[in-house]
Amino acid sequence: MAQFDVHAYQGRQRDDVAFVVLVQSALFDAYRRRVVVPLVRRDALRAGMSTIGSRLNPVFRVEGIDVVLHPLDMVSMDIAALGAKVGSLAEQGQAISDALDELLTRGWG
Repeated sequence: MAQFDVHAYQGRQRDDVAFVVLVQSALFDAYRRRVVVPLVRRDALRAGMSTIGSRLNPVFRVEGIDVVLHPLDMVSMDIAALGAKVGSLAEQGQAISDALDELLTRGWG
């Protein structure tokens, strides 16, 4: 498993959350868990959601589906719970890192 690998989502919300993207550094590969961020189907989000396409919520296309990175729902999952690897967003890794930076370090207040 590599950082920015995309896996099929197997959980209860799979109608809305198509995939998850692995964001954890390879430094922690010895652990049995991985930190992932949901990739929510764009059409499952409210039409007026103003942050779609923003630095916090970039849009990607995975297996022909438009998905939105949703870092506010970031979780740690057991490796066994990850679905099959379906691709990688390594080429968009900077946009993913920027979204996490926005979430974690850009708070003013």
